[in-house]
Amino acid sequence: ATVWWAMKHCLIVDDSRVVRTVAGRIVRDLAFEVSEAGDGAEALKLCRELMPDAILLDWNMPVMNGLDFLRALRREEGGKDPVVVFCTNENDAEHIGEAIRSGKNI
Repeated sequence: ATVWWAMKHCLIVDDSRVVRTVAGRIVRDLAFEVSEAGDGAEALKLCRELMPDAILLDWNMPVMNGLDFLRALRREEGGKDPVVVFCTNENDAEHIGEAIRSGKNI
């Protein structure tokens, strides 16, 4: 049998292993292949190897935070393609505006 579609790939970026595990289960149930990174620097390295279709992104992480990762991602070849969803408790207008200007989708 021929497969007419390729499985979509989602990168989950969060410094909490528990959050990555729970989010991964949910995303896999939505028929995504999942990879995980514990910070923005690790995520950027993974994106350079294989650009995901979607990224669930935490804001506050060590090494490289979500906003710095997003800015770097959008400068990479193919980096404008992934749909990026911030998963964070940062909800004030200044943080939201900064994320939008940096290229987040949701």
